[in-house]
This record gives sequence, C-alpha cells and structure tokens, in this order.
Amino acid sequence: MREHFVWVTVRRIKPGALEQFERAWRPDPYPEGLRQAYAYWSEDGQEITGVSFWDSKEACDSWRTSEGEAHRREVMAPYVLEEREGFYRGRELGVPVR
Repeated sequence: MREHFVWVTVRRIKPGALEQFERAWRPDPYPEGLRQAYAYWSEDGQEITGVSFWDSKEACDSWRTSEGEAHRREVMAPYVLEEREGFYRGRELGVPVR
C-alpha cells in the first residue's frame, strides 16, 4: 500500500468572506511536489478544511517555509479568524466492494 504525505489546515473565516478567501487561498506559483489539493467548507461557509497530498514531507516543508506560502498567508490573513494545521502520514483504507 502506498504511503501518503498529507498537510491539513482548518481555518475559521469571517462571515461572508468565502469567495474572497477562495481567491486568496489558491497558491501562485503552484508548489513543487504537490500532488492534489482539496478544500471543504462548512454549511455556513465559515470553516474551511484544506487537505493537500505531497510527494514527501520534505516537499511539503519546503513549500510551508517558502516565500510563496508566506505571501499566500499574508493575502489570506484579512479573512482568517483562526487557523490550525497538521502534517500526517497514512495509507488508503480499502473499502470492500458491495
């Protein structure tokens, strides 16, 4: 089974700021080593969970400490009330065919 390297962020944003936050959230340039990224938001649009899959922990750490990520966080800051993050390693769980 293939191992995954995953960075998860959970942000509480200001009411009514989902559209502006989404524009600010998109990285530019696109990070090296990023395989896939997903964003999930609560029904009220005030909590966003970002899940990104990376080639390695080193690739993720390189992005997290980069100038591009610092700029992205700066652009998101006016919309963010609270932020939590974590880095994880894991594997896909096999779901039986029904």
